[in-house]
Amino acid sequence: MEEKIITGHKNGMLVLLLELVLYIAAVVFLIVGINAGFLPLVVLCVILLLLGWIPLCGLRVLKPQEALVLTLFGKYIGTLKREGFYFVNIFSVPAVPKVQEGGKPGVPHTKISLKTMTHDNRRQKINDQLGNPIEVGIVVVWRVVNTAKALFNVDDYEGFMSIQADSTLRDVVRCYPYDSTDSDEKSLRGSSQEVCEQLKATLQERVEHAGLEIIEARITHL
Repeated sequence: MEEKIITGHKNGMLVLLLELVLYIAAVVFLIVGINAGFLPLVVLCVILLLLGWIPLCGLRVLKPQEALVLTLFGKYIGTLKREGFYFVNIFSVPAVPKVQEGGKPGVPHTKISLKTMTHDNRRQKINDQLGNPIEVGIVVVWRVVNTAKALFNVDDYEGFMSIQADSTLRDVVRCYPYDSTDSDEKSLRGSSQEVCEQLKATLQERVEHAGLEIIEARITHL
C-alpha cells in the first residue's frame, strides 16, 4: 500500500479562531434577539450554539516525529506527517495502531511515532553451523518509514518486527560456526561485522512489507 501525505491543511488555528468568533457573535445576537423579541434570530443563534462545535472535530495537533493516519468511511485517505495544527475532514477517523509495551499485549494508540527506536532482543540458545549450542542476543535500531504499510499490512508492526528479529537471528546464526581456525572462513566470533550486515539485510527484507526501516542490527551477546 502506498503512503499518501496530506499537505496544505495547517489551518487549524484559523478554524479555531473562527469558531470563537462564531460563538461570541451567536451569544451577542441571541441577547439582541431576545431583547427585540425577534424569534427567528433567537432560533438561529441557539442552533449555532448547539451545533457550532462540530467543526472542532476536524482539528488535529501533531508534535515533531509523529504521524496520524486518517480513514474516511473505512477508506485510507492519507497521513499527516509533519508537526502542526491541522484542520481535516470532520468525518475522517484516525486509524488506530497497536504497539507492544514492555512485553504486554498490544495497546492502542492514535498516533504513530516516527522516532528511531531500539528493540533489545532477548538472548536465545541457537545451534551454530556445526551444531554447537550457543547463546546469542542482538539489538535492532529501527523506525517507521511508511505509515500506511505499518498500519494496514500487519496487525502490530512492533510485534511483527520483534518476531522477525528473532527468526532472522536464528536463521543467520545457523549459517556460521561459532569460531574457526581457518582465516578464510567466516565465523560468528571472527566476522562479527559481516554477520551484522547479513542480519540487517535479511531483517530489512522481511520487514519491508510492514513499512519499517532497519537502521542497525548488531550482536550484543555471544
